[in-house]
Amino acid sequence: MFVKEKSVTTLNKKMDFPVLNTTMRGNRLVYLDNAATTQKPTSVLEAMNHFLTKENGTVNRGVYYLSQEATKKCDDSRKSLKTFLNAKSEKEIIFVKGTTEAINLVAYSYGELMKPGDEILITELEHHANIVPWQQLCLRRGCILKVAPITDDGHLDINAYKKLLSEKTKLVSFCHISNSIGTINPARELVKLAKEVGAKVLIDGAQAVSHLKVDVQDLDCDFYAFSGHKCFGPTGVGVLYGREDLLEKMPPFMTGGDMIETVSFQSSSFAELPRKFEAGTPAIVEIIGLGEAVKYMNTLDYKEIQNYEQKLLEAAQEKLNELDITLIGPTHTKAAIVSFVMNAVHAHDVGTVLDMEGVAVRVGHHCTQPLMKRYNVSSTIRASFCFYNDMEDVDALINGLKKVKEFLG
Repeated sequence: MFVKEKSVTTLNKKMDFPVLNTTMRGNRLVYLDNAATTQKPTSVLEAMNHFLTKENGTVNRGVYYLSQEATKKCDDSRKSLKTFLNAKSEKEIIFVKGTTEAINLVAYSYGELMKPGDEILITELEHHANIVPWQQLCLRRGCILKVAPITDDGHLDINAYKKLLSEKTKLVSFCHISNSIGTINPARELVKLAKEVGAKVLIDGAQAVSHLKVDVQDLDCDFYAFSGHKCFGPTGVGVLYGREDLLEKMPPFMTGGDMIETVSFQSSSFAELPRKFEAGTPAIVEIIGLGEAVKYMNTLDYKEIQNYEQKLLEAAQEKLNELDITLIGPTHTKAAIVSFVMNAVHAHDVGTVLDMEGVAVRVGHHCTQPLMKRYNVSSTIRASFCFYNDMEDVDALINGLKKVKEFLG
């Protein structure tokens, strides 16, 4: 197990993140788009820069020092991630480009084991990356996609979810936390219910790993996917956790170099896990950056993070309710994400005015068009908080929205 280097006693760690100490359009940068991507601490930036400027080499193939060091650092990152997720084995940690590729890998590879008439169950909360791959699987294999609805306040309708589960359900896939409205799903309960009918379970953890301590053995899921850039690491890298026995049965997602054992013009045999699913030269510097991000996260107290971020969320929602806005999915069981519409003002106009004030929020459908349709809106304004935000950031958001009302309301 990792030894914590220190515990966070004062959250709002802005000084660890260089970009947060800059300005945007002449104003102090107020970064509230953490659900899209998180900022990177100095330690991650320095680790990546050091590798590129002092140690750059490829992995697994070279006998020279740089190659050996690159291989060791990637291996160390895999070990860190195995511990971070509490996987049983490093073989269960597959490096991918991100959550989207991880889900596609399972949809394609595990999907090859599914039969016509098998059912896949997702929820109304899902990101497009947890919808479209299953639609494509259904087209390829003759499977049937079912969708569990949500309540008006943004909770998953558990009774409806239970009713949709049956012996025909072979795979359940749901987000741990909604990227669009912040709902935290009762993951352990959903997995348990799915296992009772014999279904396998994939959890989209893209939004969860920076807010919650994730233990895949405790969750009892079969697959867990997340992206490095949403947990203080770089873009272009992510992780698919998969149970070793399932990964062994699944055919490769992509083929080529580094995932083979032997190749002839007649046939090929594949490498052992995890390399079986890692064709081609990996994203070496990104993997090293993700490993360093895990080290940074291991210094954090997740309970303190949750308490701190909830205070930011509660303050933001209270102040937003004083304005002429409508909260979308205002469930109380949510991460520090608030999604809203400002009556009579288009979301993109709101985002533009906030941008001029140095406040970065996300506007649009957030890759959740079915969820937007559920709430009868085309787009929302989304402010998503992190432990490096503070009450001044909340005030800046509210003051910016007051200017929107002054200019456009």
